[in-house]
Amino acid sequence: MPRCFIKLQEIVLNEIVLLIGAYLLGSVPTGLLLARSMGINIRECGSGNIGATNVYRTAGKKLGIMTLLGDCLKGLIPVLAAKALGLPPVWVAGVGLAAFLGHVYTVFLRFKGGKGVATALGVLLGTAPLAVLLGILVFAAVLYKWRYVSLASISAAAVIPVLAWATCATREVTGMAFVIAVIVILKHHENIARLRAGTENKFKA
Repeated sequence: MPRCFIKLQEIVLNEIVLLIGAYLLGSVPTGLLLARSMGINIRECGSGNIGATNVYRTAGKKLGIMTLLGDCLKGLIPVLAAKALGLPPVWVAGVGLAAFLGHVYTVFLRFKGGKGVATALGVLLGTAPLAVLLGILVFAAVLYKWRYVSLASISAAAVIPVLAWATCATREVTGMAFVIAVIVILKHHENIARLRAGTENKFKA
């Protein structure tokens, strides 16, 4: 077998291993584990979501912030690893998407995970940082005006693919950002229904 073919197989194998690793890291239910350490089953409290907002509301500010940071790192670490290994943009985007999907459809909770906002933040910080910074401004403005975390998350998710394109992110990253935005918005369908009904909870610092 030609040496170049063997080398190609090794490269593809390494990238596939990184994809699987990114998914498994993303699947770690940070909020669930942190809340459980305090004797709280987060899936039976508040909205039942394992994300930072529900942890913040039901288990306290400290655990909420720790969940946010942990979920963000689950997305950031794999894409930084992919970039450090010199992988092409399509694989970097694939690794980022794998980490995000791990959080949203975690294998450890029968593929029922969080809404993916914080993990998406980490993924995009590592791939389209300027777009994320502008997206955070959108998030902050909407949250300040209307006090709904869900509405702020949906708004930021909706504009980030456009911001990624406008700030000259690669087309692979822009495409990944679009897929992530669609999933984040779809995962907020219950929040959207409550927003329309006027029953969504407002954020309290």
